[in-house]
Amino acid sequence: MSRIHDIPEEDRPRERLMRLGAGALSDAELLAIFINTGMKGENALQVAHRLMREQGSLRNLSRIEAVELAHMRALGPAKAALLAASFELGRRAEQAAARELPLDRPELVYRFIGAEMQALSHESVRVILLNQRLCLVRQEELFRGTINESTAHPRDIVTKALVHRVPAFILVHNHPSGDPSPSDADKRLTRRLKEAADLLGLCFTDHLIVGCPAEGRLQPYFSFRECGLL
Repeated sequence: MSRIHDIPEEDRPRERLMRLGAGALSDAELLAIFINTGMKGENALQVAHRLMREQGSLRNLSRIEAVELAHMRALGPAKAALLAASFELGRRAEQAAARELPLDRPELVYRFIGAEMQALSHESVRVILLNQRLCLVRQEELFRGTINESTAHPRDIVTKALVHRVPAFILVHNHPSGDPSPSDADKRLTRRLKEAADLLGLCFTDHLIVGCPAEGRLQPYFSFRECGLL
């Protein structure tokens, strides 16, 4: 079936969404709604299934920049822009919901920033600055690249809290491999940062490493505080 109209009307993604709700659709069916039209020999749903096979997962697809998406077969600039916008809207919706709550638990921090960090193909180190109620003031990217003592100096991190006059902060970085297990460098940095924060009277609330969901993995992140290492 090379046309979406060759699919029985009740089985088409758009009609299924209106009848059953978005949660009832597969990843490929949701993608097909954004793709909208296919190409010769391949309808929108088939294009969506092919993209999922080629990229391996929706998360991998969401990591691709719009410019690169535009060069994929059957997409082009307009469809690439729609897909990139849909992924970004999803991430922003999660962040907007999390802004209303104190970021006092690792699962809330993950809800706030996890999707954004998982979409990155490179390692990013962020500091989340908090007010007295542990609600978000702002977040900043400190640097990109693997954490080590030469690039992630505790002085540079606590300076952000001092400059913005906040009492608390959270350190977050991602592991693009998907495994959130801390490295020795992660552990050393956390210990040194805790010492610096205590010295300056700042509350170092947590250090969260964002990974990805996987079978056998209890959660897609590692919290130093939750594991008693902070």
